[in-house]
Amino acid sequence: MVSQNLLNIVDTAMVGFLGDAALAAVGLGGFIVFMCQALILGISTGVQTSAARRKGEGKPERAAAILNAALLLVLIVAPVFSVVLMQLAEPVFPYLNSDVAVIEPGVPYIEWRLGAIVFVGMNFAFRGYWNALDLSRLYMKTLILMHATNIVLNYVLIFGKFGAPALGVTGAGMASAISMAVGTLIYFYLGMKHVRQDGFLRCMATRAEIGSLIRISVPSGLQQLFFAAGLVAMFWIIGRIGTPELAAANVLITVLLFAILPGLGLGLACATLVGQALGKRDADDAYQWTWDVAKVTVVLLTVLGLPMWLVPDLVSSIFIHEPSTRELARWPMRIMGLTMPIEAISFAFMHGMLGAGDARRVMTVSVTTQWLLFLPLAFVIGPVLGHGLLGVWLWQGSTRAVQAWTFVSMWRGRKWQHIEV
Repeated sequence: MVSQNLLNIVDTAMVGFLGDAALAAVGLGGFIVFMCQALILGISTGVQTSAARRKGEGKPERAAAILNAALLLVLIVAPVFSVVLMQLAEPVFPYLNSDVAVIEPGVPYIEWRLGAIVFVGMNFAFRGYWNALDLSRLYMKTLILMHATNIVLNYVLIFGKFGAPALGVTGAGMASAISMAVGTLIYFYLGMKHVRQDGFLRCMATRAEIGSLIRISVPSGLQQLFFAAGLVAMFWIIGRIGTPELAAANVLITVLLFAILPGLGLGLACATLVGQALGKRDADDAYQWTWDVAKVTVVLLTVLGLPMWLVPDLVSSIFIHEPSTRELARWPMRIMGLTMPIEAISFAFMHGMLGAGDARRVMTVSVTTQWLLFLPLAFVIGPVLGHGLLGVWLWQGSTRAVQAWTFVSMWRGRKWQHIEV
């Protein structure tokens, strides 16, 4: 999982040499793309929860049927999403940021990333399947190859190396799209090699299985949609403070999403273990798995947060080359490092609930804490009261603590153990 966010990390690090406006364009554009992809990304949770339950029941052929159905759904829905959203990119982007220097490179970057939604959706469907069947090593190998492709293409297309034109921010979007397509091709090859005998591309899920897949995927997709839209709204709020603050916020979020990915990897493992335990009708085992995963995740993310707290300028200097912008990011980076254990708790218990099929309540908690608690007061604290980026980040840490406490309380209530998948 450490490599999962490298698409945005590499884009941000390389584009950082082009200045604050380019950095802001990639940051805002990346989260707009995430928001646009969010509904289709819920398919990963649906596949993982359903396939893990089937594995626990000793029915690997039904797990493959669920993957087949998910790939077909993505193939039908994703191209329509891409066409509609690419048409909206140019007229909508100025409403999110009025700086022409940000808009001009941001629109083509978004268009290239949106064109690859079908590949993103299929990649996430495969991710859910590999994790559900304890084959995450195949996922890891594919990500390494995919991100290696992205790094090379970024270098070539952003800076115009080896005879290619210097496309700047547009080249970063193009490289990301191509690398996603490469990842999809690798996943299909691995599917034919490893799970063809279990029914990969040979059988289809039943109507009940497809219904269950959709019932879990849609709330998860909506949760990710609102989460991504909330990030875009946060960028809009910070953009009203200033472009240097927006560039700093892009780096802060990029570092955060990278640092928490080992925790996300443990969360995905938790979802699989909970799903398999419930497939074996052992709710107590499922309950304990989430507590154990939470303990390991807290230790890991606390260690990863130490550099953010101790040497924030060293971390931000990888991406930010303006001293004044680096200074804006210093204390928010420290706060982020201190709140990493809270992120760990939230991840573990949220994924435990997703593994049990309790996607609707996860969506409710996530949307409520972000849209009714964090964003309204972030607008008041930042642009209105003038507490700037630091004030927004302090409030974000507080709302994440509320969300973590809520997930723990729900897990202890054990309503999730009665959900049929």
